[in-house]
Amino acid sequence: MKKYLSFFRLRFALGLQYRTAALAGIATQFFWGFMEIMVFMTLYEEQAERFPITLSATVSYIWLQQAFLAFFNTWGVEIEIFDSIVNGNVSYELCRPINLYNMWFSRNIANRMSSCILRCIPILILAFMLPEPYGISLPNSLGTFCLFIVTLFLGLCVTVAFCMLIYMLAFFTISPQGLRVLFISIVEFLSGGIIPLAFLPDGLRQVVYLLPFASMQNVALSIYGGSVGLDEVIKPVCLQLFWLITIIAIGKSLCSVAQRKVCVQGG
Repeated sequence: MKKYLSFFRLRFALGLQYRTAALAGIATQFFWGFMEIMVFMTLYEEQAERFPITLSATVSYIWLQQAFLAFFNTWGVEIEIFDSIVNGNVSYELCRPINLYNMWFSRNIANRMSSCILRCIPILILAFMLPEPYGISLPNSLGTFCLFIVTLFLGLCVTVAFCMLIYMLAFFTISPQGLRVLFISIVEFLSGGIIPLAFLPDGLRQVVYLLPFASMQNVALSIYGGSVGLDEVIKPVCLQLFWLITIIAIGKSLCSVAQRKVCVQGG
């Protein structure tokens, strides 16, 4: 465990050095979030009663989505890992007395957390300073906030576990580019990255809620906004735990197969 914590600390410290990129990201995410809110406000002005959640919950969802974008974006996979698989440098990792899956998992968690820490606080401060209805609202209670933090971390772990699946599948392809494009496109929509999942049609929404993508960002952001009450959280939290365990188990199995069958050419 100590060696994986060391990988985490090293990657976390490295990620904190990219302050200029973080400033650019803050500006981009703030204005993108503001534009999204303006679009939704226009829709709510027409027929607010037809929407499944309140405008305040939608605005909070958008600001939290922008603040924690580094946690849940699947296009934030490490290109370095894909390159090491394609060019054969992964052989150096395989020679180390470590578990490849655990090392890459800890690296991914560290990269996302360091990037998020640099960006989320300024975005949230600005969002809280905005007047209604543009600003983010406070959670309904302390219990809601605590549950939001727990599900936020679980959602981060599910996202990283899913990205680990993409890394492992890259061992079995000539180029990982197609895998990345396919999975990123699917996850962006089905995880609530484009619109909150509450806005999907009823039948489709009930199916999507059962998929692993809904266990990423949607659970935590919906709990914060109040669209999922404290009496309704047992099922989504259990689904988060189920998908986390299941995806990690599948990823570790693929990693084991890949390590046994990997063939590095050249030298």
